Amino acid sequence: MLETLDMSRALGRDSYVREVTRRQVQLRELGYQVYVQKRPVILVFEGWDAAGKGGAIKRITEKLDPRGYVVYPIAAPQGEDKTRHYLYRFWRRLPERGQIAIFDRSWYGRVLVERVEGFARDEEWRRAYKEIDSFERQLGDFGAILGKFWIHISQEEQLRRFEERKAIGYKAWKLTDEDWRNRGKWSDYEEAVEEMLVKTSTRTAPWTLVEGNDKYWARVKVLSKVVEILSAGLDYKPADPLKKGKTKKKPAVAE
Repeated sequence: MLETLDMSRALGRDSYVREVTRRQVQLRELGYQVYVQKRPVILVFEGWDAAGKGGAIKRITEKLDPRGYVVYPIAAPQGEDKTRHYLYRFWRRLPERGQIAIFDRSWYGRVLVERVEGFARDEEWRRAYKEIDSFERQLGDFGAILGKFWIHISQEEQLRRFEERKAIGYKAWKLTDEDWRNRGKWSDYEEAVEEMLVKTSTRTAPWTLVEGNDKYWARVKVLSKVVEILSAGLDYKPADPLKKGKTKKKPAVAE
């Protein structure tokens, strides 16, 4: 599935600014509808190290009412979470009705890092596909709106971003020895990602694959898809701020 992505996709600066502004205005309107309709919303972000998950999440939340969402950065389980079933810490972080929960990494760690690094036994991560499918179906039955994003970058682009982080002081904290170690297992992770996408992309909870080599393209595609997912789930079409006025041209939009 990853091989089908066109990693040359890109947007110019002007198109990027126009589209981000457009989608953020629509997201703010949709965020209010989430509150009015009392629907829980869950957005899941997975991807390679340095793929741009944080940047995409920042653009989603930038214009939302801060009272209406929460972002959970997920790392290795600690404390009580470590002693429970792996889904426990996600169950207790699910949003209440009318709220948006954004997961920067998620329960898919079971079939990615825990699989590759050996933190889960073979029978545990193999069983997890059905467990996750059941979990997500329960969320849908409850009325939750779910969006899942895999942000993909090439090995070459990841190396360029790692080197950039190492060279820029205020970005250096983002780069760890573990990032370099994980990079050495690229093929193992790629195999795990492919299997995850095939086995957990369902009609009710499909994955959106995002070409992430160009950050502008990736952010606009994510924002556009979130607008699409919320519009469908809420049965509500937000106004298009770029269509106010007969002289404005229709902008190019990321697929």
